[in-house]
Amino acid sequence: MPPHSTTVEEEGIIFDNFLLVEEGNFREFAVRQHFSNHIYPARNPDQNIADFKAQIAANKRGVQELCKMVDQYGLETVQAYMKLVQANAEESVRRAIDILKDGSFIYEMDNGAIIQVKVTIHRENRSATIDFTGTSEQLNSNFNAPKAVTQAAVLYVFRTLVNDNIPLNAGCLNPLEIIIPVGCMLNPTYPAAVVAGNVETSQTIVDALYGALGVMAASQGTMNNFTFGNDRYQYYETICGGSGAGMDFDGTDGVHSHMTNSRLTDPEVLESRYPVLLESFSLHPDSGGKGKHYGGNGVIRHIRFLESMTANILSGHRVVPPFGLNGGEAGLVGRNWIQRQNGNEENLDSTATVEMEYGDVFVIETPGGGGFGKVC
Repeated sequence: MPPHSTTVEEEGIIFDNFLLVEEGNFREFAVRQHFSNHIYPARNPDQNIADFKAQIAANKRGVQELCKMVDQYGLETVQAYMKLVQANAEESVRRAIDILKDGSFIYEMDNGAIIQVKVTIHRENRSATIDFTGTSEQLNSNFNAPKAVTQAAVLYVFRTLVNDNIPLNAGCLNPLEIIIPVGCMLNPTYPAAVVAGNVETSQTIVDALYGALGVMAASQGTMNNFTFGNDRYQYYETICGGSGAGMDFDGTDGVHSHMTNSRLTDPEVLESRYPVLLESFSLHPDSGGKGKHYGGNGVIRHIRFLESMTANILSGHRVVPPFGLNGGEAGLVGRNWIQRQNGNEENLDSTATVEMEYGDVFVIETPGGGGFGKVC
């Protein structure tokens, strides 16, 4: 998760049309060569190899279970139910579209880039067009989001609007036409850097869509990606914040909002495995936006380093506050800063790399969610 990458080569090793398994045999030697033949070689190839083997085993088990189901029920029956699941998902999304209205939204990020989206509802065939024309051009930073990430964010939003208990599947996309101009930051061309696209820009896309549809204020809009390490340790976590309020609900304090979908490491585990001390972890008071329904509060996290390390923060909404809707107030922005052992304080930008020495404290204050509706 390098905060300042400008090409995808700086963000990892790409496997492009690579033969992983040949005649039932895992090509471990070739994989190891690929891991090492790179300007930034893999730091822990044994762990990467184990990950590959686990993924292959999971796919193999999936094939076995699918074949067993076909043997038990017959191919025609299995295919019929698969089609039914997708058709039901499609109809559920169309029912959600039935009660939506046209809308548009422009949302600025801390780096000055904008996400522009227009949603057009087509009553005659119960479908919607989501058009990102007007969004900023491809960036020279890593906040570009691959087209697949943008599509996934759209799918996520419309899935959350469905009240029915349906599994997420491709049928949900059938009623949706998604327009993403080639070369914009939501559909970049190689070799654009994209590491922040999945974790940061995706959140902005989601909040912009909710804003265009008028259903929910912005959540913290960032994953607050925090990494630290040296030649012996590497650690990565995402940090919770406030979620946005809606027309009939308050936001939630201290949660991983939208697609963050992760949990923090337990303090005991963190401190036993790494030379750091979690000095405090608390709610960020009054950081949620006021309104008829209040936005959720963010959190404040203090981590003291007991050994020299390099720390990185990749975050958002340190400049632009998460918006409120329908008269609700915006949530408070977050803040990243260092408390040096000698008492000096250093403010950091949304993205930063800093050298931590023994006794230094890295402080992360995460944003609150926006409020919804005017206070009566």
